[in-house]
Amino acid sequence: MNPIPPVAPLPRDQRNIDVDHLNLLSIFYFVMAGFALMGILFFVGYYEFMNYMFTNPDMWKNQKGGPPPAEFFDMFAVFKCVFVAFQSLYAVIGGLNLMAGLFLRQRKHRTFTLVVAAINCLQIPLGTVLGVFTIIVLIRQSVVELYKETEGSSY
Repeated sequence: MNPIPPVAPLPRDQRNIDVDHLNLLSIFYFVMAGFALMGILFFVGYYEFMNYMFTNPDMWKNQKGGPPPAEFFDMFAVFKCVFVAFQSLYAVIGGLNLMAGLFLRQRKHRTFTLVVAAINCLQIPLGTVLGVFTIIVLIRQSVVELYKETEGSSY
């Protein structure tokens, strides 16, 4: 019997690899935008639960001391301000991630996507991983050329 000759590996086409990496990154950016939306929903649910607990008069009927002092409810107003700030932050981050995912699919606005990747690096651990991998992919010379071809053809 004749031995089976070894099969030569197929040549790697860097362009296809870059396109696959950019498509995967865009999907992960959409997932991160979804996580930001879930964060907003968590804060809304938490706020509504706490608001119901503190403003429901039936909660304080059977308590010996009665309801907490008015200063406690004033502190809850401070919590409302912090809540709005976090909700706004999640909305901005979610919007930036959504836009970055769309731009990755279109191969446009590379600098914007790099800035969003740097911002995502502050969101430990998932955002850090996504941001680092995005920076690694977007600084490749072959990806830079792919973006130049795409942006040049749109004019």
